[in-house]
Amino acid sequence: MFVVVGVTGGIAAYKTVTLVRLLVKAGHDVHVVPTDDALRFVGLPTWEALSRNPVTTSVHEDVARVRHVALGQSADLVIVAPATANTLASMAAGLASDLLGTTLLATTAPVVVAPAMHTEMWRHPATVHNIEVLQARGVHIVGPADGALTGGDSGPGRMSEPEEIATAALALVERPRDLEGLTVVVSAGGTREPIDPVRFLGNRSSGRQGVAIARAAADRGATVTLVAAHLDANVHPDPRVEVISVGTADELGRAMDAIAPEADVIIMAAAVADYSVAAVSEQKLRKQDAPERLTLNLVENRDIVAGLVAARRAGQTVVAFAAETVEGEDELIERARTKIARKGVDLLAANAVGWTRGFETADNALTIVGRDGDVVASASGSKDDTAHALLDAILAIRSR
Repeated sequence: MFVVVGVTGGIAAYKTVTLVRLLVKAGHDVHVVPTDDALRFVGLPTWEALSRNPVTTSVHEDVARVRHVALGQSADLVIVAPATANTLASMAAGLASDLLGTTLLATTAPVVVAPAMHTEMWRHPATVHNIEVLQARGVHIVGPADGALTGGDSGPGRMSEPEEIATAALALVERPRDLEGLTVVVSAGGTREPIDPVRFLGNRSSGRQGVAIARAAADRGATVTLVAAHLDANVHPDPRVEVISVGTADELGRAMDAIAPEADVIIMAAAVADYSVAAVSEQKLRKQDAPERLTLNLVENRDIVAGLVAARRAGQTVVAFAAETVEGEDELIERARTKIARKGVDLLAANAVGWTRGFETADNALTIVGRDGDVVASASGSKDDTAHALLDAILAIRSR
């Protein structure tokens, strides 16, 4: 496969060295297109040695072959890593000021970008807008991860690891479209139950796993609706996915009731509050109103999954999630078996959560249990990887 790897001027360019090596080792014909700034971090001889192809930044070389257009036309896949804030802005504006810019404009191949920048730049409204523009055009975004940055800073903006970028990018051209003709509904994020106008009961779900499942289903040809409850600011649904935004467990339940009848597959990945406040205050509760102790009366919310199972039509597949704090895999499986027997769903994806795993992380690990209590699949890695593993399991039970 002819793969173009664009490298732009960020310190994360050193990680792209590993990305190029991985792609070459996998047998792909890799052509590196660095910007002039990128060569200040990793030199041209390194890219030529790794890719085994000539490298240039100029649109004026190899003019007879019209190289500034030919690279984009020949590409089966284009990856830009790292993609700086400046690069994202240039791509969104459609600028062609260098060889990478002309290549991106000339290609019809899938384009994957791996952003890398400081947190403030990633969260800037201009960058947020540029990401939305690129996603609307079908550009695939991998990352960024949350972690250590240059200068001692830490936060979202760290370029994803080369292995994750390679896996996500290659999946776009290798993934079968085995969900074509199916309608998939996914819930994601965490519900919030109001206490008063300024406070709520919530949870730590970022929505990453549910959004990844929706994106993976769209990649595989499904018509997808995402019912989203409070996604993190840096979690962006795929533009191919219809999004219904909700707030509380009751709102999520009513949205699912409305759209579930038309779905072939329902995946309840949202973290839904089990309880809500019995009497929501119309005014902010002040400390002086209850100086020593505040007591909240909670009432149990309805079981949305149980309702979906009860109303399930023939041929419909219902999948639930279970986030559990457990000591080990055996305990996780036992809890999953108990829950699937109680819920009556077709599959249950169980994941261990805690202070540092499950929620608010780029990776996840799923143990998928079938209706008979047997473990039908397990997967770990990026949330995109676990999303596809879950879809594989769903297709397997539907084929039976």
